[in-house]
Amino acid sequence: MDRNIIKLFVFMVFCVWVIFPDIALSQNTKENSAVYTLGEVVVVGNGPSVESIGTVREVKSEDIQKKGARTLNEALELLPGLDIRMGAQGIPRINLRGLRSRHVILLLNGIPFNSTYDGQFDPSIIPTENIAKIKVTYGTHSVLYGQGGLGGVINIITKKGKQGFRGSLSGEVDERGGKLGRFNMSGGGEKYDFFLSGSAEDSDGFRLSDDFDATSEEGGGLRENSDNERENLFTNVGFAAGKDWNIGLIVQGSGGEFGKPPSVINDRNDPFAKRPKYERVEDHDGLSTQLSVSYDPVSPFGLRAWVFYNELEEDLARYDDSNYNSITSRSSYRKDNETRRQGGALQTSYELGRAGRLVGAFSAQTDKYDSDGENGRGDPIDSDEDLEIYSVALEYDVSPFSNFEFVAGYSYHWLDKDGGSDDDRGSFLVGTRYHISEKTDARASVAKKIRFPSIKQLYEIDSGNPDLTTEKSTTYELGITHQLPWDMEADLVGFWIDVDDYIEKDSITDIYENHDEYRFSGIELTLEKRFMETGFVRLGYTYLDSEDRSSGTQVDELEYRPEHKFTLVGRYAWNFGLSAYASFMYLGDQYHYSDSDPVLKRKLNSYSLVDIKLEQKLISERFYAYTGANNLFDKDYEESYGFPQAGRMVYGGMKVAF
Repeated sequence: MDRNIIKLFVFMVFCVWVIFPDIALSQNTKENSAVYTLGEVVVVGNGPSVESIGTVREVKSEDIQKKGARTLNEALELLPGLDIRMGAQGIPRINLRGLRSRHVILLLNGIPFNSTYDGQFDPSIIPTENIAKIKVTYGTHSVLYGQGGLGGVINIITKKGKQGFRGSLSGEVDERGGKLGRFNMSGGGEKYDFFLSGSAEDSDGFRLSDDFDATSEEGGGLRENSDNERENLFTNVGFAAGKDWNIGLIVQGSGGEFGKPPSVINDRNDPFAKRPKYERVEDHDGLSTQLSVSYDPVSPFGLRAWVFYNELEEDLARYDDSNYNSITSRSSYRKDNETRRQGGALQTSYELGRAGRLVGAFSAQTDKYDSDGENGRGDPIDSDEDLEIYSVALEYDVSPFSNFEFVAGYSYHWLDKDGGSDDDRGSFLVGTRYHISEKTDARASVAKKIRFPSIKQLYEIDSGNPDLTTEKSTTYELGITHQLPWDMEADLVGFWIDVDDYIEKDSITDIYENHDEYRFSGIELTLEKRFMETGFVRLGYTYLDSEDRSSGTQVDELEYRPEHKFTLVGRYAWNFGLSAYASFMYLGDQYHYSDSDPVLKRKLNSYSLVDIKLEQKLISERFYAYTGANNLFDKDYEESYGFPQAGRMVYGGMKVAF
């Protein structure tokens, strides 16, 4: 993606505001946009729905803005049951209830964003300026989402335009000289709407805590090879083609480059340390698009269909040493990777009145991965693999009487790969919700989910295993929500997940293998208090017990799964235009292991972080100034052994809405 495109659009929006100030400022800025639903996998209807019988947590655009979250991982980091870890790959990974990001389905308006290579995703390249809300659905989610979501589903739903013309511009700088610019503009008429947004970020890297102790690989201050540059451009257009027909188009482009900070420990006598790797993403370019149509007549029948295409190209380099200027060894390389996913889906629904609602779905997709390059000795790197995945699903929900809801669903999945197919893979969901009283709801659900092996796990040179079998999970969940006095709400969830044939690389052989059984169990508690219509306090606690129950294992607790997570979030707005936000997060009791035989175990240091942000309206609701600090107390902490994270970062910015 041409990085000058973002600058051009920012300039265009500024010109519109300057040339037509009366038109621009004549609109109400309180609600600048609506919610784009075309292309979304719809699992809710007019009555009971699958989301009522499981755990669904929502992050709205207001929450994102008040927190100051710039990317997807920052927007989600405080949710219970979710942890984010930055390790050797230099990319934040979002894990749900102990299951890895490859077990989490990521959708943007129905477009799957998981990599076709390893099934993971990079949340740090997904900006927040176009997000209306994010719904995180945990393990007992709808069968309509297809295979892959053993941990859950992250469903990003973007903004769309409303009648009139609106927009905003913002700029932000931090103490390191990093810069972030964002814009959006939207509008519409009686039969059409549009939304356009973009952002550009440029950072030399993050600063380590002043408490960091220098090593042979890292002297402190600006973190080695942590620079980051990204650009994004997003648009959607909606059109009412008739009384009951709607058509939508989405296009998103992204680009940039970034370094992957190496391990700060280079000690062969340390059995827990990863050897430093000097890697960079020299350039990445992504393109996603979707065309969708919906038919919503007055009759009980409804239809939705969409086709999508998603690609990401990356120029990768691994250098010989920390000078980042030579590639001569067998383990160093320069290569171009391309992942492509294309497919479509059809979803129909039929309202049965008092008898409930029936929803059917069919989806098909092709995953492709190409890699070309050579290592430092001139040996070629050449890989070209593809998979085809198909799913059919049927889901039924009903409320047979006023205080009881019931949902059941079944789906079937096919995988076509080199050497044969794997098509004996069904999933199911059964759940209920019971309204005990006006103040208390109880819910229970059980689900079986499956996930096919990724291209990397099947075919990676030296580590792939084409004989891998499908991962299978069974999730049990119980939850209760209760309205407390003084406008407080409490939600308590207990979960139990058994995973058979879990795929993970063997620490000794370095080959991907199926492990007999992993178990994840725990509780999640949230308590929220709202006051005076302008403020709230939210407490969250997660307890997670993870266990390797495979025969012959040398591991008990699973690696890098925090046993305790505690969060506290507060926000308040005064009538003179000042709003304040603060958050506290603690993660503790997680373990990591050596690659030696016998395996050694060590506990990672627990840590706590505090973030704050202040924002002031300067002129009506059109001009804002804000400042904030992440990791306010400059804690020195690690999410993976040997990979220290950012110290205190102070930032400030301004925003104008028109």
